Amino acid sequence: MAENHHKVIIIGSGPAGFTAALYTGRANLNPVIFEGMQPGGQLTITTDVENYPGFEEGIMGPELMDVMRKQAHRFGAKSIYKEITEVDFSKSPFVLKSDSEVYTADAVIVSTGASARLLNTPSETRFMGYGVSACATCDGFFFKNQKVLVVGGGDTAMEEATYLTKFASEVTIIHRREGFRASPVMLERAKKNPKIKFELNAVIKEVLGKEENGKKFVTGALLENTNDGSTKEIEAEGIFIAIGHKPNTDLFKGQLDLHDNGYLKVQAGSTRTNIEGVFAAGDVADHNYRQAVTAAGSGCMAAIDAQRWLEAQGIE
Repeated sequence: MAENHHKVIIIGSGPAGFTAALYTGRANLNPVIFEGMQPGGQLTITTDVENYPGFEEGIMGPELMDVMRKQAHRFGAKSIYKEITEVDFSKSPFVLKSDSEVYTADAVIVSTGASARLLNTPSETRFMGYGVSACATCDGFFFKNQKVLVVGGGDTAMEEATYLTKFASEVTIIHRREGFRASPVMLERAKKNPKIKFELNAVIKEVLGKEENGKKFVTGALLENTNDGSTKEIEAEGIFIAIGHKPNTDLFKGQLDLHDNGYLKVQAGSTRTNIEGVFAAGDVADHNYRQAVTAAGSGCMAAIDAQRWLEAQGIE
């Protein structure tokens, strides 16, 4: 067990996990990052990242994550490409399991992120990052003067559709029924926007696109009417999925306090959870911003909070 004990274990990677690893590594805490099922997090399925400070010409999502990983490794962080399947925060040191392996940690930083709820069609997966996106504020800029679709009927869909009108020539909201979950004020704002159209009682059956000269791009979608099953094609260069996010917190239910929407609760002005020595960073505790730069910032906060807590416990 001694070789599997660490001062700091970080569950999850992405901007939050790698930044936490960078800071705890520089504090000589020799952190271990369990990168899980999606090493690098959501940005590994994003092509161009143009809104992360420090990259004037932009950078590919996977490349940015690789740079962050190497920077953390440079200061002593270690990546383990396994998933943590069980945790026990009721005892100190904390116990974490990955399949048959058991690890212990004096402090834990949770950065498991949140996963966008998707349509779960093969064509959507094929064009993800090549016209299909789950983040308007991340990718809207790439669709100047183009037609885009937004899927969803809640506040997120209305907000993203309204935001996209800053760039797109036309935004069509696709919703499976006539009623909306969106708040009246958000819905009214979208309805009053001359650039926004609505396709109701419809779902995307298939994302349409092409692959030419090694490049993939979206050309539209095949819509299915939810009342009579009829289908029709609609043209678009971009498709934004706005049916919500699910925080990756199932592992922590019953141990860490959660909000009603499933996101981890942290103490105001810090990354502390309800368990002393367990901290949360990134999208797993942020249902509001969900940006790479805010995730990285909270990863820095979690590392400093963990370092100070360990010092208070006499663990150097």
